[in-house]
Amino acid sequence: MRIVHGWKGLEEADKHAAVALGNFDGVHRGHQRVIAEAARAAMEQKAPLGVISFEPHPRQIFQPGAPAFRIMKPDQQARALAALGVDVFYVLAFDQEMANLTDRQFVEDVLVRGLGVRHVAVGFDISFGKGRTGSPELMTRYGQEFGFTVSVAEALGDGQEKFSSTGVRQALREGRPQDAAAILGRPFAIEGVVERGRQLGRTLGYPTANVALTDYVAPRYGVYATRTRLPDGREIAGVANIGVNPTIPGEIAARLEVWLFDFDEDLYGQVIETDLVAFLRPELKFDSLEAMTAQIMEDARQARALLLPEF
Repeated sequence: MRIVHGWKGLEEADKHAAVALGNFDGVHRGHQRVIAEAARAAMEQKAPLGVISFEPHPRQIFQPGAPAFRIMKPDQQARALAALGVDVFYVLAFDQEMANLTDRQFVEDVLVRGLGVRHVAVGFDISFGKGRTGSPELMTRYGQEFGFTVSVAEALGDGQEKFSSTGVRQALREGRPQDAAAILGRPFAIEGVVERGRQLGRTLGYPTANVALTDYVAPRYGVYATRTRLPDGREIAGVANIGVNPTIPGEIAARLEVWLFDFDEDLYGQVIETDLVAFLRPELKFDSLEAMTAQIMEDARQARALLLPEF
């Protein structure tokens, strides 16, 4: 998959795709339906399959003071799109110029002149252009005017609930990682560089790899059964705490602290990706390190029983 940054002055080889348009934070099952619509058109028109997204996410521009909300980092998003067979991933800067484009200017300048799209697939609830005035119906009319085909993916979900990034965030904030995974089609995963901490866990018998949450939506603080992928491809079961560790004085920034079972290698400075498999309990403040350690050992027993039933 090629990643193309921007929409101005592109080579012809990077244009004329059948594209799915959206933010695609999470690349969840609803997003996958939109991409499948674009894939169908790409096959029919013998065009490359493209996905258009924006960086930073528009919400970061319009709601700069809002809590962190991202479900995926850009690298995770790119891997998920590549796994769906996407040929070209267009990452468009959401800057002041983009924010000020009317819906018509966005279509004419970006989609038609810039990217030369042959097909545009959108979700049923998409909005685009300054003031979010664009709609699926308006995109269809623009397609007729400018000569590209348009498809609109309908809502996808279980029962009355449509799959959405908002639903993923709500499930995570409420400590329901299985429900988030059902929407995503895979577990929610936190990726980041392993940072050096106080190494207190190692002295107490449970060495942890510490990763900052940065821009991720903050899951419910507490303890989770996890699976962690290492840079070499190995996947290790473990147990993790997400939160501020209120038992230890001075801890402020929320982070992921994951204890990888039966593993004792140096991961500092390496990038790991940790799936949240199941929520075990809320984060607690203990009266002593001994009480905290005893509870962590019980958490580990529960996580092993869940992830490694033969244990």
